[in-house]
Amino acid sequence: MTEFSVPAKFTIAEDANCTDVIFDIAAQTPDKTVFSEKVNGQWTPVSAKRAADTITSLAKGFIAQGIEPGDRVALLSRTRLEWTLIDFAIWSAGAIPVPIYDSSSGPQIDWILQDSQAVAIVVEDDGHREIVESIGSLSNVKKVYQIDNGDEGVIAVLTEAGAEVPDADVDARRGGVKAADAATLIYTSGTTGRPKGCMLTHSNMLSEIDAVLEGNLRLLLGPGKRLLMFLPLAHVLARAITIVAVKAGVEVGFFSDTRTLLPEFASFKPSMILSVPRVFEKVFNTARQGAHNESPIKGRIFDAAADTAVAYSEALDAGGAGLVLKITHTVFDKLVYSKLRAALGGQCELAISGGAPLGARLGHFFRGAGVPVYEGYGLTETTAAFSVNTPGEHKIGSVGKPLAGNAVRIADDGEVLLSGGVVFDDYWQNPDATASALEGGWFHTGDLGTVDSQGFLSITGRKKELIVTAGGKNVSPAGLEDVIRASALVSQAMVVGDQQPFIAALVTIDPEAFPGWKERNGKPASATVEDLANDADLRAEVQSAVDEANKTVSHAEAIKKFTVLPNDFTEETGEMTPTLKVKRNVVSEKYADAIAGLYAK
Repeated sequence: MTEFSVPAKFTIAEDANCTDVIFDIAAQTPDKTVFSEKVNGQWTPVSAKRAADTITSLAKGFIAQGIEPGDRVALLSRTRLEWTLIDFAIWSAGAIPVPIYDSSSGPQIDWILQDSQAVAIVVEDDGHREIVESIGSLSNVKKVYQIDNGDEGVIAVLTEAGAEVPDADVDARRGGVKAADAATLIYTSGTTGRPKGCMLTHSNMLSEIDAVLEGNLRLLLGPGKRLLMFLPLAHVLARAITIVAVKAGVEVGFFSDTRTLLPEFASFKPSMILSVPRVFEKVFNTARQGAHNESPIKGRIFDAAADTAVAYSEALDAGGAGLVLKITHTVFDKLVYSKLRAALGGQCELAISGGAPLGARLGHFFRGAGVPVYEGYGLTETTAAFSVNTPGEHKIGSVGKPLAGNAVRIADDGEVLLSGGVVFDDYWQNPDATASALEGGWFHTGDLGTVDSQGFLSITGRKKELIVTAGGKNVSPAGLEDVIRASALVSQAMVVGDQQPFIAALVTIDPEAFPGWKERNGKPASATVEDLANDADLRAEVQSAVDEANKTVSHAEAIKKFTVLPNDFTEETGEMTPTLKVKRNVVSEKYADAIAGLYAK
């Protein structure tokens, strides 16, 4: 059994809570810019004093409208400044925020409201209100607030309601919240079963913040730095890193339309980007497709530049690049890499990836192109990042070393077990699930992994996703899927083969890459993926991606057959979680006939 731990120099005071972060800054440097908001198309600074005053006004309104200490208040909204201000206000009223993904369906929202026994909910707009009000019984919910609602918006309503409440009442509520108290209930999006309410304490959240700032990431965080937050704040990673950034002095801007990210990068010029692997894959694939769509020559230049970036990054881990590689890298830096950096705003010096495996080749590409992506690992139950690569301690292909105050253990069966200040205490009103997940102070993640002698953790798959072929071969699908998804034409891949004679895969085509591919390959513009699912050229390109994946495994683990599905996996159609993980059970059921067809005689 392998174990590795990192001691912490920090301690969490018993009377500390998350509201201290913003109120301490407001008290010490009231004019400091902590947030940016988009006003009439321009990024406008928000000072610590303005943020704290708004939070206080909202908290007073909650108190005036009957929110009691310990009450749960749900928050259903896209990522925006008001989300964070309301989050802090709920804490400041002594209550417990319950974030809900803005893409959640009526039944999902209903379950979370019922299970958490929330007494109020803040929704973003008319669409969200309509979904909430369509629920037959709102259980304990006594009040529905709305952010975008003109003069009846939540900020105006609560500010007016709390006008007569003394500021001292908020101070008293804040002072009554201790580190050991519940800070939030986060319902795991999950790829199977009903979401469980993961209860995180203020100590968990503060341990995450202080642990990140005790590590080498601190070197790239501080005054003058800018973070553009576009991940859903209902996701623990986005929420925790937002607070990390605020405490470190980083200016945080909020944006939610990921379809138009590149113009916002150019406008905001972030020095730091936090994202999931799929976004980094899209940045790479969009750049590659753009080059290939312009001309065959530019496509070949981009591909050569990508190979050079990977080789250059790999050389950094092996003593440094040789003279020829350095010269080639310098040439491609002017031709290709500088344009990629410009597309990210021109000032990005730190990117963090979490939520799913990034893939070694993509990691090497971005580092070689001058935008190192520091991959990390964590779950809702570990208050976001448990481990992360950092400047000076970066091993591509791993998810880094544990953050300060945490320990990792690899069980005899390969399962990753975690303990430390960021690890949760229990699932809300679910003692059986808690007992199953926590044993002897160690959280059983369900992930499989290894730890090397330096303490770098690598995740190799999921226990529940492990495929056992009819021949008894154990196959972890994650690595194969990561390589296939690296293809610019591929959107998603799901490996199958449990109790079957060989490994196979379901593949979906990227809808953004597909038009350009059709044009380059002389296919009708009107042709759909379903029309071309058996097209020789399309299958050849997918086969090339499958061949690359097969190079990473033994012959017995290799993908022997694949099928191209007519539609991409999406959250809207139910195959993806809000954090862009494939729901294997849903896909397996929905495409049962396609899977059966792979094994038909």
